[in-house]
Amino acid sequence: MPLVPMRILLDHAAENNYGLAAFNVNNMEQIQAIMEAAKETDSPVIVQASRGARSYTNDAYLRHLMLAAVELNPKLPIAMHQDHGNSPETCLSAIKQGFTSVMMDGSLSADGKTPSTYEYNVQVTRQVVRAAHAKGVSVEGEIGTLGGIEDGHGAGLSSAEAAKHITDPQQAQQFVADTGVDALAVAIGTSHGAYKFTHKPTGDVLVMSVIEEIHRRLPNCHLVMHGSSSVPQELLEIIRRYGGQMKETYGVPVEEIRRGIQHGVRKVNVDTDCRLAITGAIRKTFAESPEEFDPRKYLTPAREAMKQVCLARMTAFGQAGNAGKIRIKTCKQMISFYKPKPKAKTRAKKVVKKVVKKVVKKLAAKRPAKKSARKSGRR
Repeated sequence: MPLVPMRILLDHAAENNYGLAAFNVNNMEQIQAIMEAAKETDSPVIVQASRGARSYTNDAYLRHLMLAAVELNPKLPIAMHQDHGNSPETCLSAIKQGFTSVMMDGSLSADGKTPSTYEYNVQVTRQVVRAAHAKGVSVEGEIGTLGGIEDGHGAGLSSAEAAKHITDPQQAQQFVADTGVDALAVAIGTSHGAYKFTHKPTGDVLVMSVIEEIHRRLPNCHLVMHGSSSVPQELLEIIRRYGGQMKETYGVPVEEIRRGIQHGVRKVNVDTDCRLAITGAIRKTFAESPEEFDPRKYLTPAREAMKQVCLARMTAFGQAGNAGKIRIKTCKQMISFYKPKPKAKTRAKKVVKKVVKKVVKKLAAKRPAKKSARKSGRR
């Protein structure tokens, strides 16, 4: 099975009312952890790479790691997604590298830090949509601004500042109409990174009602929650127990994510939880076996720890058990899906034109026969 466009995974999730965890990767062990969890749960997969990951891993290594994942898991539909593309050029380069889905984050300027204007966001997102859809590649956009910074991308807003940049549902509705995106990331008070909330979030800082209103206005649009790691307290405790210094912090509760899934959320970005699991496992190995120097000895438990996070999210979001139920389409097959459909009047004109053409053809075929008959009569 080839890598598939993310749109077909989102469509199936919408038809069956479940969500898809989208996991960020930077190396082989992370991809292995995701794929092992997906294989155990029969889950469709969204693997995503940020600009920082592409720079760290190198596109060629990343591409071949993804192809290896496809080769070793031929029954699983896997989408390869560019996370937070900062410009059309970034997204187009991802498509050239074989990504089957890209995110054009025009909510920030090309520096990946400065909040942009609505007009700029529409302009760059629409440009990417046209280029990507021509190749059958899915596109995610973003309206509103998240807090925090991840891999150098983000406005660095505090949770209080992020609350001022929450997505306007009416503007979200207009943005989808103006751009034609396949999925829409919205800002509801979450932040990138581990430090999202200083206390367990309530409705005043995690505004789930915004998602409900956007879904009411856009019932057929696939919504995306960014900055949605849950930051499990037990993972923080493992890091602290073995020498790490993690300040008090809270993430997005799984039950709130499930609430979002019931109101149109189809893609949930998870990165911090995986990083915490990996870091805790490595610290534990070094603390308990300080003589250890073989990377395989500490990367194996790290991979297993991340796998457990993936298993938990795939199960909680409802994607488990759905891999084999999805009807596969390639990017090439999706090109026709994205082609503009002719309007009703245009279709009617075409039908009339076709009928007239057939009638003229029949009349033309009869005329020579009559002439031949007259000629034979004269003889």
